[in-house]
Amino acid sequence: MMTIAEVGKFFDQLLRLEKFAHDFSNNGLQACFDARRACRKIAFAVDASQRSIDQAIAMQADLLVVHHGLSWGDDPRRLNGMAGRRFGSMFKGDLALYAVHLPLDAHEIYGNNATLADLVNLEQRQMFFAYHGMEIGITGQCPAAIPLQELAQMAAIGKDYTVYAAPQAGQLVRKAAIISGGGGMDGLTAAIEAGADVLITGEFGHSMYHIVQENFTHVIALGHYNSEVHGVHNLLKIAEKELNIPGYFLDIPTGL
Repeated sequence: MMTIAEVGKFFDQLLRLEKFAHDFSNNGLQACFDARRACRKIAFAVDASQRSIDQAIAMQADLLVVHHGLSWGDDPRRLNGMAGRRFGSMFKGDLALYAVHLPLDAHEIYGNNATLADLVNLEQRQMFFAYHGMEIGITGQCPAAIPLQELAQMAAIGKDYTVYAAPQAGQLVRKAAIISGGGGMDGLTAAIEAGADVLITGEFGHSMYHIVQENFTHVIALGHYNSEVHGVHNLLKIAEKELNIPGYFLDIPTGL
């Protein structure tokens, strides 16, 4: 039986955390009372929250693996209030927390962006969109020109989405750029500069609206949560197949 420390090291190496030293998320094992303890069950979620922590403890998981953790840069600086309740619950419930942010967006096989690229059958893939020196986005070509709405449906896989169409551009698209989560204005600008017909992303902000109206790049907004649910699903499958540890996904959508 693998220990919590060994499982953490496995994910560290799989996702190449050493390449993302400038990620402001403190990737890796963020909270653990005893890393030498056996890891018999792992819960997976997009976000570390009181709700995901409580659900993981209720199912007697030893480890909670998330995309958005609880430690960002120098925060939390004090373990009181909400932070105190969250960490207190984990320590009382003997639950460890492993978080992996940008490495899980960027991984060329298991990442959020790679899985979105798989869903729309993207070919000739290249990394693009450098975020603090770390490339996390993907561009590529669809096998053939495809209607914008059809591409959106492929990426959304039955979930809600919103299309922001560029009036000057055609409704058939071929080159796509993908940035899960909240690439924002920087991501949209990078997609335009890359000559993408469409940007597939999570969030769409107010400031992005007129940029789309005045350029030739459409935007498909899947919602932050829906665009970043794929990576943790992939890690769950890996845990079960390669580590022989049962995994359970905690679906806690935000609707955003």
